Amino acid sequence: MKTFVAQHKFTLTFLFIILVMAFIEPSYAKSSLNISFDNLVTMMGVIPPIFLLIGLMDVWIPKETMIKYMGEHSGMTGLFFSFLLGSMAAGPLYAAFPIAALLLRKGARFAYVFFFLGTWTSAKLPLVLFEMTSLGVLFTLIHITSMMLMYLIGSFYLESLLKPHEKTAILDKIHAMSQ
Repeated sequence: MKTFVAQHKFTLTFLFIILVMAFIEPSYAKSSLNISFDNLVTMMGVIPPIFLLIGLMDVWIPKETMIKYMGEHSGMTGLFFSFLLGSMAAGPLYAAFPIAALLLRKGARFAYVFFFLGTWTSAKLPLVLFEMTSLGVLFTLIHITSMMLMYLIGSFYLESLLKPHEKTAILDKIHAMSQ
């Protein structure tokens, strides 16, 4: 029982708060549950295709290939593939984290995975096209260029902050999750 409570403390806390809200202000509790249900439905539409993609990538892309194109010594090729993966993506950022974990497990460099996550947040093709039509080409070019530069600098800086034992601990957790 203790492990169940420990594993689900966030969910149980949320349910307790909703229960308290139901007594204090029932309309807020109902609204909160409706929003939570809508978010759950949205996630169920996004997460299964992402896990399918991850499964296919895991089987089809050998670790040696990932190391060659996105590994420690892949240079500009690693940045290119990080940008390509991030910009061709669709879906919310939480869908990118399982892909990032797969990339790390397959031997991708941490900086390239950080850059991939940054690209996913602001340079996805559908988002860029919407931004161009809504805010103009010049604004979009300035925005994307400045953000990519910041993500590039930030990703290598973040990687430099990670000590070797921290990288190993992260990779160990990723390997443990995949088994």
